Amino acid sequence: MSVDAEADAKGQIPTNLRLLLIFEEVARSGVPVTGATLAETLNLPKPTVYRLLTTAEEEGFLQRDVDGKSFGPGRRLRHLAGNTLSSQRMRTERLIVMKALAEEVGETCNLAAPGRFGMVYLDRVETHWPLRIQLRIGSHVPFHCTASGKMYLSSLRTEKLDRLLSWMEFEKHTPKTITDKNLLREELATTRARGYSTDNEELLEGMAAIAVPLKDSEGRLLTTLSIHAPVQRLSFENLVSVLPALREAAAKIEELALT
Repeated sequence: MSVDAEADAKGQIPTNLRLLLIFEEVARSGVPVTGATLAETLNLPKPTVYRLLTTAEEEGFLQRDVDGKSFGPGRRLRHLAGNTLSSQRMRTERLIVMKALAEEVGETCNLAAPGRFGMVYLDRVETHWPLRIQLRIGSHVPFHCTASGKMYLSSLRTEKLDRLLSWMEFEKHTPKTITDKNLLREELATTRARGYSTDNEELLEGMAAIAVPLKDSEGRLLTTLSIHAPVQRLSFENLVSVLPALREAAAKIEELALT
């Protein structure tokens, strides 16, 4: 019997379930995980785990972290998560909540999730007003100058935030875009303390936005729910007036995700 076969024989988890449990543990951890940690957590032989990690990395489901030893979600696993969130039953119920929110506040609402290089719009319900900002489902927007992006950045652990900020390009989209890392850190600290984020015409001139987090069962940010509007109709100073309705809708969508 080969070393791998003998090691596999010691594991009690069915072969066709092992890779799925690795994906589940990587996603649950929220930070890159080493093969040794996965082997211990799942009670699987290290050779088996390393072989599965190599396959998952080659196929794009996992990607190796900068330390070269730990793994996080890859492109295909992130796409799988996004498609799962957009499954028809869940999406139908989610859109009902978002439509009610849009009608209550009279402005467009958006659901966005973090991608590798920015926030990705998963869903949106448009306002009935002729003057509105067109950002299609699937659009990518930067982290540093959007309400949804700053909400995500504020949820990160210090070491991950430091690493991400060191890689990011702080493109100046409008005169109000924050391009100084220290100023952005201050903004993120404020966001973290109050539980919501804002965009004061930082991505597009004339548009303001406010966002709140949607969290998973572990209390980690999963997606964001936001309202954006032309400042002629809803000024930046008055954005906070929609916060109670925004938080109520976010709580309903969180409940849908857990059922």
